[in-house]
Amino acid sequence: MIRQYIEKAMGKAKYEILSDDGSFYGEIPVCRGVCANAKSLEKCRKELEETLEEWILFRIHKNLSIPVVDKIELKIKETLVT
Repeated sequence: MIRQYIEKAMGKAKYEILSDDGSFYGEIPVCRGVCANAKSLEKCRKELEETLEEWILFRIHKNLSIPVVDKIELKIKETLVT
């Protein structure tokens, strides 16, 4: 389920070439704060995906909501640890 979420969210990514240094900037608007910057588009995509994965894990750890992307919803369930 997480892999599907990442794939769908990456499909929502927006990229641009920065005029000041020619590097690539990418972000996923639906996942606030998920962005990356790199010298090539491929490196930018890779960094963006890694950032997204870390963002998801952080939000799960902090019990924060994760936005629905293309009808994929990651729900956080509390469990008892004995």
